[in-house]
Amino acid sequence: MIWGLEIWKWCVLVLVTFCGMLVTNWFMHFVVLLIELNYLMKKKVLYFVHGLKKNVQVVIWLSLVLITWLSLFNNHGVKRSRFATRVLESVTWTIISLLIGGFLWLVKTLLLKILAANFHVNTFFDRVQESIFHQYVVLTLSGPPLLETAEMLGRTHSIASHLSFRSTKKGKEGKEKEVIDMNKLHQMKQEKVSAWTMKMLVDVISKSGLYTFSNELEESTYNNGGEQADKEITSEMEAIAAAYHIFRNVTQPGCNEIYEMDLRRFMIKEEVDLVFPLMDVADTGRIDRKSLMDWVVKVYNGRKALAHALTDTKTAVKQLDKLVTGILAVIVIIVWLLLMEIASTKVLVLLSSQLVVAAFMFGNTCKTIFEAIIFVFVMHPFDVGDRCVIDGTQLIVEEMNILTTVFLRYDNEKIYYPNSVLSMKPISNFYRSPDMGDKLEFSIDFMTPVEKIGALKDRVKKYLERTPHHWHPNHCIVVKEIENVSSIKMAINFSHTMNFQDYGEKTRRRSELVLEVKRIFEELHIIYTLLPQEVVLIKPESTTMSSTR
Repeated sequence: MIWGLEIWKWCVLVLVTFCGMLVTNWFMHFVVLLIELNYLMKKKVLYFVHGLKKNVQVVIWLSLVLITWLSLFNNHGVKRSRFATRVLESVTWTIISLLIGGFLWLVKTLLLKILAANFHVNTFFDRVQESIFHQYVVLTLSGPPLLETAEMLGRTHSIASHLSFRSTKKGKEGKEKEVIDMNKLHQMKQEKVSAWTMKMLVDVISKSGLYTFSNELEESTYNNGGEQADKEITSEMEAIAAAYHIFRNVTQPGCNEIYEMDLRRFMIKEEVDLVFPLMDVADTGRIDRKSLMDWVVKVYNGRKALAHALTDTKTAVKQLDKLVTGILAVIVIIVWLLLMEIASTKVLVLLSSQLVVAAFMFGNTCKTIFEAIIFVFVMHPFDVGDRCVIDGTQLIVEEMNILTTVFLRYDNEKIYYPNSVLSMKPISNFYRSPDMGDKLEFSIDFMTPVEKIGALKDRVKKYLERTPHHWHPNHCIVVKEIENVSSIKMAINFSHTMNFQDYGEKTRRRSELVLEVKRIFEELHIIYTLLPQEVVLIKPESTTMSSTR
């Protein structure tokens, strides 16, 4: 006997301690299987079941170890030495402390899962839904036509469930295939989407790229199983090349434009009604090559920015997890000291005094961390890739962390902002803004006839209506003021059909408008002449210099 306990009981304790994780692992797999069978349609339950499986397993294992330990050693009839009793009590309180820590770890994981799920749904659901649909469109249009016959062309929503695409993601054994039903994707609502479904959609964006259907007869386009592999788009040049391939694949022989019936060969009517306005921005009933190319490049850039935003969000959640884990470790150590009676009253007073000193030294740091967490997960005024204006400077979000955010200026200079500082500043976000307005100011001569001013307004109105893919028809030409009875200061207030996230495109459109106004001035002979200026000529006095011999 060792410490009043038979050898076989020690063997039982060792088995429970070292084999308990294996047994509880089998038990948790069985419980998860039962839950999946009963709550298969309730994917929100499955999300938390799989996410908390490991934590619950640890809590059950520690509980078994504690129960076994108390059952074997809680025998008051056995006489032991003071040292043995002290050691056994220390082990008991240590196991209890670990069990408390495991329970706190379970609560922490549950709260972080709820935070991450709600954050992803509220922040990224619309963008993820749109990005996956765009990936489906690119993949479908780059492949063979599936709806060639007249009967299939007449089909509508009834076959939408069969038109799903496969997204490749990296798994433990190379690559796996995930299938998403586009019919169900369109029916998803942000208020009703489950956490499990949102996690699956986020994984599709994070772990896969933008793919096209590869029909090249090359060995590299086939995987090991002989199945044809999709080709990933990894740059804007490849996106342009993919757009050219899609254009040749969709258009009829001899045609230079895509019509609605061409898309009906690849997708059902409901999907065509959603896709066609995205590419036919001019609302002409046809899609030229440049419009398709611009759309594919836009889809690629949006997909890349969304993937970066989701990756940085996961990084921020992991950083928060590490921070909370550190706090819990400190709490468990304090609980262990209290249970072991190591932390006596004098020690607690000493620790309290030191805590006051630490609060004085690190109080501002804790305040900064708390403000940064609120800024990232509650306020969240921008995502990676958004163009923002901070302190009058346009910046693009490059990276988001718990404590800092990295921005890129127009000259690619990296600027690091503490999130606690950003939380106190007004931030303008171009990406989240609706279609934005603009203004063009100019001055014309005071003697310009009113008829010419009316003709100027008509010409500008016709130009804006002629280019509806660039400008909204609602605009306003106003006379701001008359300056010195010599010039009339006017302004054109107009609205773009876009926000200013793509600032280069915004500048290009505005330049075209300025050049068009210049042409209108030339055709209407609208000029601006300065008032006569008084010029005073001063004749310098001639000085005669004489020299005396």
